[in-house]
Amino acid sequence: MTGDPLARADLRRDQDVFAVRRLGRQIAELVGLEAQDQVRVATALSEIGREVLALGAEGRVSFTLGNDRLIVTVDYPDGGDLRPSEGLMLAGRLVDEVALAEGEGRVTLVKRIPGHRHRRSPETVRDGVARLAPSTAMEELREQNQELATTLEEVLRLNAELAETNQGVMALYNQLSAELEETNRGVVALYAELDEKSSQLRQAAEARQRFWASVSHELRLPLTSIIGLVRLLLGPGGEPLTGEQKHQVELIGGSAETLLALVGELLDLAKAESGRLDPQPSLVDVADLAERLRLMLASADRADEVALVVEVADDVGEVFVDEIMLTRILRNLLSNALKFTERGEVRLTVAVEPATAEVAFTVSDTGVGIPEEHRQRVFEEFFQVPGPLQLRSKGTGLGLPYARRLAEALGGTIELASAVGEGTTVTLRLPHRVGAPEVGRVLVADDDADFRTLARQMLFGYAAEVDEAADGAEALDRMRERVPDVVLVDLFMPRLDGNLLMQRMAEDERLRRVPLVVVSVAPMQPEDHRHRVLCKQGLRRDQLVETIREAVVAEGGGEAG
Repeated sequence: MTGDPLARADLRRDQDVFAVRRLGRQIAELVGLEAQDQVRVATALSEIGREVLALGAEGRVSFTLGNDRLIVTVDYPDGGDLRPSEGLMLAGRLVDEVALAEGEGRVTLVKRIPGHRHRRSPETVRDGVARLAPSTAMEELREQNQELATTLEEVLRLNAELAETNQGVMALYNQLSAELEETNRGVVALYAELDEKSSQLRQAAEARQRFWASVSHELRLPLTSIIGLVRLLLGPGGEPLTGEQKHQVELIGGSAETLLALVGELLDLAKAESGRLDPQPSLVDVADLAERLRLMLASADRADEVALVVEVADDVGEVFVDEIMLTRILRNLLSNALKFTERGEVRLTVAVEPATAEVAFTVSDTGVGIPEEHRQRVFEEFFQVPGPLQLRSKGTGLGLPYARRLAEALGGTIELASAVGEGTTVTLRLPHRVGAPEVGRVLVADDDADFRTLARQMLFGYAAEVDEAADGAEALDRMRERVPDVVLVDLFMPRLDGNLLMQRMAEDERLRRVPLVVVSVAPMQPEDHRHRVLCKQGLRRDQLVETIREAVVAEGGGEAG
């Protein structure tokens, strides 16, 4: 609540502005405002006073004290509009509140009094105002100059502190820059060392592959000769052998055949590691293939103990796949299941999974199972799960690793689930293609090698050929050599990014009509919004295939599929 005014003053001449300013500062001091706030109140009041006189009006200033604020009211009933004035804007920055009543010709300035200051009563302030000595304009000007000098000294002091702080910041910056430069040198040296180690590892891997391939080829011929000679000895045209001799020759032949199978697996695994597995897909009758495997692997000796069951769903039909590779995978999985199942059954189930557009080959058994700590290691080369059955069974530990490599070459995956004493289930999933490829050559332009591999797997069977480019410049060169039927483009690539690549394609008469799909780590739009966009995160095969179909149709390529 406000009471009677603490003081009043008139504004008629320029000299009155000085008097009002001085009175405002003195009252601000009396009510308990700090020195800086006293100057702010005085300056705001003098700015409003000058604006009122500039309008050709006369005013009256009243000071009142609220509960926690000093209120200054300037009435100028005959004046105009103060709203656009610079003085009013400046006053608004110096005090806490400024209220303008245009129709009444009134400006109200409010300055809050901090709660920690000793609060004075209006009577005490009025007594203080009454004891104030009158001052002249010269005295007020002198006091303003003193305030300005004090302010300048404070600014100089702050500038000195700022300069000292800047020196400390620069010293810290120089120190951090030196440390960062030293760290960068260490990182560069580490990268160089890693690059050298990577090169050595690549050379070692290549040497191992050459060794496997060379040794495998060199061993095949003598082993084949041994097996042939054993068959001659045991055949009807050979000389009669005693029982012991026949047994020993059979052992030699069995060992040679086992060793030949191992050599064959080593050679195929070397091809898989070097990326030289080249699928030759054709239409394969899955039911017929499964039945042939059942007849091949079913053992008459163990028919009463372990049953080999095959179930192929009617909607599977023919699948576009490399028949030899698929046969090797399933034979490995079924052989492993039969080897480690003493009673019960081994079952091959083939069905189509509509949600993922994949055909699932599931081999389940009621065997000994695999302990949890060994379930991932079974895909390591030469690893064999320890146990009594393993000791009695022949094996190299290459079956599952080789099956997984073949599955990846076919664009599929292998998953394993097992429980000790309950059995094991291994599922091979392959793209479900029941006809010839829908598109010809697809070019994948992406600097991410993992995504290029994933795209190749997803497009297996859908595309007749998948080509790769590690950046935009390489992609452009490949397209100019041979125009692709569809292009997958990543937006972020070195040398030539995705947007520039699409621009170059649009400028080329041969490439401007090539169907194009943009793939990126985030669902962002390319500069040309006509193109379809896919996000790499969580990308499914059905999404990729359907988007390519839409792009082909949009570019006038006819109906896809």
